Amino acid sequence: MVGGAPGCGSPPILLWGYLQYRLVGRYRSGQGGGGPGITIPPDVLVEDGPYAMVRNPMYLGHLIFLSGLALTFRSRLAGVLLLVNAVWFHRRVLEDEARLGRRFGSAYARYRTRVKRWIPGLL
Repeated sequence: MVGGAPGCGSPPILLWGYLQYRLVGRYRSGQGGGGPGITIPPDVLVEDGPYAMVRNPMYLGHLIFLSGLALTFRSRLAGVLLLVNAVWFHRRVLEDEARLGRRFGSAYARYRTRVKRWIPGLL
């Protein structure tokens, strides 16, 4: 730990990120089939629920968790881990988008124009 006592308001960010990752994974599996992770893609394009707000809510949940980890423990190492994972997830998303485009065609192209990749209304 660097910089003293853990951050007071950060454990809720940890919980938020963890729950977002887990619950969105279950939601995607229930709505679209496939697995909750990236190894088994969905059978159906999921466009509602959390996927109506951002295209990558599971990855975003993971990054929120890592943000909470860095803030809670005021850890530079966790901050570096967050940055490395953000770059890795972004590269993974580019691969996922190409694969989903091939799998779902024009439906995925329309979804991409409607829903932002990372932050609702921005990115």
